[in-house]
Amino acid sequence: MRRDLVIFDCDGVLVDSELLSIRADQECLVECGIELSFDEILERYTGISFAGMVSDLEARHGPLPADFADRHRKRLWPIFQQELRAVPGITEVLDSLSCKMCVASSGRPERLEHALSLVGLYDRFHPHIFSATEVRHGKPAPDLFLHAATRMGMAPARCVVVEDSVPGVIGAVAAGMTVIGFVGASHCRPDDAARLFARGAAAVVDDMARLPRALRDHGASGSDSAPTAFAF
Repeated sequence: MRRDLVIFDCDGVLVDSELLSIRADQECLVECGIELSFDEILERYTGISFAGMVSDLEARHGPLPADFADRHRKRLWPIFQQELRAVPGITEVLDSLSCKMCVASSGRPERLEHALSLVGLYDRFHPHIFSATEVRHGKPAPDLFLHAATRMGMAPARCVVVEDSVPGVIGAVAAGMTVIGFVGASHCRPDDAARLFARGAAAVVDDMARLPRALRDHGASGSDSAPTAFAF
């Protein structure tokens, strides 16, 4: 089946942001008397919304300060301004595609605009940037992906999702979409490819240069001159 919409996650797919975010998470939580390891934050909160993270933290550790979101933003945004980079090769991938594209991310709208603007990708997607704040249930529920497909006028079966997280893969599969996993960002671990396959990813690539071939193999429109190397 031909796929006419590619839905990109943002953090860990378009921007290499997860390690930076975890640093901000840890700094803010220490201020609140909560010490979590890098691995625990990566395992427990990658791919879910900020609201989902706060809800889980409060269930485990008690109420967080009312201004926790502001504290987090004040920590994270300067880090992004100094260190955030686009995932290598993503611009070439976007140039290679001739189908519709959008973003469906657990990030808040202001964070998405800030991060994508810093790396020069905001205008590539605006206004087709959809946040978990727009739906009742974020990833791993399918709501955000279905919302993005509806807004883009596309049936779920005609969508391919590019995701780096287990919650994202679970949600996209539940939405009835084909999923290609990406494990080439700096936070990815050696077993991440197997984890994404286990949750239903149709393919997993570890380099953006391999993504256009994977997209073509799964029905998304792209340039004939796109890279052809492909590996799991």
